[in-house]
Amino acid sequence: MSMFQEEFVTSSASMRVRFGAGVRRAIGEEMETQGLSHALILATPQQAGTAQEIAELLGARACGTFTGAVMHTPVSISEEATEIALRLQADCVVAVGGGSTTGLGKAIALRTDLPQIVVPTTYAGSEATPILGQTEGGRKTTITTPRVQPEVVLYDAELVCSLPVGMTVTSALNAMAHAAEGLYARNRSPISTLMALEGLRAFRDALPRVLERPQDLKARGETLYGAWLCGTVLGQVGMALHHKLCHTLGGSFDLPHADTHAVILPHAISFNEAAVPDLLAPIADIFGVRTAGRALYDFAVATKAPIALRDIGMKETDIDRAADIATQTPYWNPRPIEREGLQRLLRAAWAGEAPSP
Repeated sequence: MSMFQEEFVTSSASMRVRFGAGVRRAIGEEMETQGLSHALILATPQQAGTAQEIAELLGARACGTFTGAVMHTPVSISEEATEIALRLQADCVVAVGGGSTTGLGKAIALRTDLPQIVVPTTYAGSEATPILGQTEGGRKTTITTPRVQPEVVLYDAELVCSLPVGMTVTSALNAMAHAAEGLYARNRSPISTLMALEGLRAFRDALPRVLERPQDLKARGETLYGAWLCGTVLGQVGMALHHKLCHTLGGSFDLPHADTHAVILPHAISFNEAAVPDLLAPIADIFGVRTAGRALYDFAVATKAPIALRDIGMKETDIDRAADIATQTPYWNPRPIEREGLQRLLRAAWAGEAPSP
């Protein structure tokens, strides 16, 4: 059946995307195409070695490195990195890493309008969006603006081969969450739905192969393909309960970003499935399980993803506070959000139970 909608709006960002094992070696070529000559290389402390490798590849085109990117993009770190970029007279930033590094590049671009070249090493998908999440004073907020949309993205399967298996799984589920929520977004289109379903299929097929053979470049490339598709969905449509909850848990309780998405995803989807079963039915079809929430939970279990908030640092006593924070600011969701229902959802996610509507 066609996915035609009688009314819809869709848009595509002006962004250059390249796939290929070893494509990181083309950063200099991409800089030349863009008329750029002084790149500040960004990374987390854990990926300082990769940042140094990129700097050596660029030679005189690299004006320095900043390896202080951290989870949830604290404003204080962004301001420090921006000051360094300006002092070094960088004319672009090269962000090498996952969502933390990509977020830092976006934060610098917001403040300076410097072009961004992103080389993802996880499946977060942030590189495909005009969205920046920042944390200040214990709260995470998001900004959507074309100023933070990267100009160039290079997907290099060689770089994700070194991603540990555990991080591979949680990062993949983080990406899949963008697609899952995109299926019921108010501003979804046939194009975003097609990309969402193709992204989910790519992870369904490739992630088990990656777990069996982590160095399989073709499987790693397919997971990056899935991440790009899911991230593009995130950049085109609005998110709802799942992402709002994850921002609450990450920003207010400092829970690990990808792990939190992995745990919450089946529960949030199951919660909304009660309201829009027809829109989420394709997930059940893709995975061959009766309901979308259970399909995602079973996939998480099969890939040995974390399934309980208590296992990633959340206290049981935090459940009520999390429900309060998540309901303080109203937002659209296909199913009305009430504190009691949210408490039940969080309690099941905290305990690692299978989701229920």
